[in-house]
Amino acid sequence: MKQNNSVNDFILLGLTQDPVRQKMVFVIFFIFYVGTVVGNLLIIVTIKSNQTLETPMYFFLFYLSLADSCFSTSTAPRLIVNALSATTIISYNECMTQVFALHLFGCMEIFVLILMAMDRYVAICKPLHYPTIMSRKVCIILIVLAWIGSFIHSIAQIILALRLPFCGPNLIDHYCCDLQPLLKLACMDTYLINLLLVSNSGAICSSSFVILMTSYIVILHSLRNHSAEGRNKALSTCTSHIIVVILFFGPCIFIYTCPPTTLPMDKMVAVFYTIGTPFLNPLIYTLRNSQVKNAMRKLWHIKITSGTKK
Repeated sequence: MKQNNSVNDFILLGLTQDPVRQKMVFVIFFIFYVGTVVGNLLIIVTIKSNQTLETPMYFFLFYLSLADSCFSTSTAPRLIVNALSATTIISYNECMTQVFALHLFGCMEIFVLILMAMDRYVAICKPLHYPTIMSRKVCIILIVLAWIGSFIHSIAQIILALRLPFCGPNLIDHYCCDLQPLLKLACMDTYLINLLLVSNSGAICSSSFVILMTSYIVILHSLRNHSAEGRNKALSTCTSHIIVVILFFGPCIFIYTCPPTTLPMDKMVAVFYTIGTPFLNPLIYTLRNSQVKNAMRKLWHIKITSGTKK
């Protein structure tokens, strides 16, 4: 990566400089990260190994779990390692790579959530046309477009980051590299770049949140014409999705629509949507979904049975 500056590396200040609190950060986020990876991998394996889950909703859930795992991995390992390290240096190239990965998988999560809302809308509001509209071929095309859109968004972010000149200091008051904390270190007027950041990341988060909430309001309104059993099942599914949308987009909108300030709350909000939400998603989708829980039980039973026979 071409450097437009005299800085070869950065120092991440992390969440705290207190040694005792750093140990707490290590323990807490190690548990969160392991839980995120294990939980999402369990969902991925369950969906891939169970034929009853070969529907568009679980097809998209598979990619949401994949995006969650990668999104958390783009930030959590560095935070965990730095909590116990004497030096918290991150190279320029690694920092730019983290910016790219953070936005690639974060944007992918946004697009998958939109696709899941679209799937529920078609299933509930247009049930007779559902098999045609949400065919396997259509789902694959939508996921490919989501990956392409995420890649384009990440390229735009990395171009903005690479154009920033740094001449010192190199202290990033954050636990990861992102455009917002990097803007504070740039040796230039960053008003225009911050405006581009808000119009890109901020607009994607805000508009996606409005689209998602509007779609779920329409879905919930249409449920009045369904039977009690169908209404309860749809409500359970939609409630899970709405919880995920609020937990993810609330902090995301706060971060990318505000000016680049140095507030301790900014880091905690960022932690919530980069590490907290990917950890909660598997719990929300499994604890509130009997079909996934039953599939997991069958998978676990098969593994135990095969292990006993050996």
